[in-house]
Amino acid sequence: MSSSLIQFREDDSARILASKICEAMGIDLQTYLRICISKLNQEAKLPFSMEVDKKTLSAIKAGIAMDKAAAISKAYGNDKMTLDEINAEIDAARKEADSRNNAEKEATGIEADARKITA
Repeated sequence: MSSSLIQFREDDSARILASKICEAMGIDLQTYLRICISKLNQEAKLPFSMEVDKKTLSAIKAGIAMDKAAAISKAYGNDKMTLDEINAEIDAARKEADSRNNAEKEATGIEADARKITA
């Protein structure tokens, strides 16, 4: 029996999720697609139902989200930061924001005082 190559385009995130779901069921995506074609030909209807439990699916999606976060972190060059360094950076950003807010409040207070004096 001869075989032929079937190609199609799919969104990367959909392909990654589908691959992870198949892995959770112990097969790869290519095997799943072969099963679908075989069942479609045998039964002349859409294939069977296979499910991954919601907890496993959530874990798969969380893993994909972590992979995306890691890629973003690497792109910004901070993928080697320790937890202490990350927390220190967050603390510094919070202090800077607090300092700006306090300066704005102080400036607003000075403006209010100036209006009282000129009124």
